[in-house]
Amino acid sequence: MASSSPSSTKRRYMYDVFLSFRGSDTRTNFTDHLYMALIRAGIQVFRDSEELRTGEVISEALIRAIQGSMYYIVILSENYASSSWCLDELVHIMERRKGRIFPIFHRVNPSYFRYMTGSFCEAIEIHEALKRRTQDEISGWRSALREVADLSGWNSSKFW
Repeated sequence: MASSSPSSTKRRYMYDVFLSFRGSDTRTNFTDHLYMALIRAGIQVFRDSEELRTGEVISEALIRAIQGSMYYIVILSENYASSSWCLDELVHIMERRKGRIFPIFHRVNPSYFRYMTGSFCEAIEIHEALKRRTQDEISGWRSALREVADLSGWNSSKFW
């Protein structure tokens, strides 16, 4: 991913990998282990910090990090859809080339996202009821969740 001779070639991307995840679900376990493994392998990784989250709307800094990344690992967990921040992030990621997005379904079945069942359906319905977002934004979230579920990915229950 990173250039083998950084002095002879200029990096096209700020980060090799952008990690998208629901912090309360996976930050201190699965995501930390994955992040450290990628760092040890010499991969430049963007992992958000709580300091970036100053409001409900995705920050320009985070959008720049998404745009400045070569690959995206989206860790979809039980409460991922309950975060408007995660959903906004996912919409921006899905606007990037699909061949560079790698979903990990962390203790959830991909069909839950694909068919909007269970807690994912409930989370979207709560967002709708709060009326903090337009129907177009919510429709975009649903579409992004279905699209990411249709990508070839990994189910963490097979290795975690």
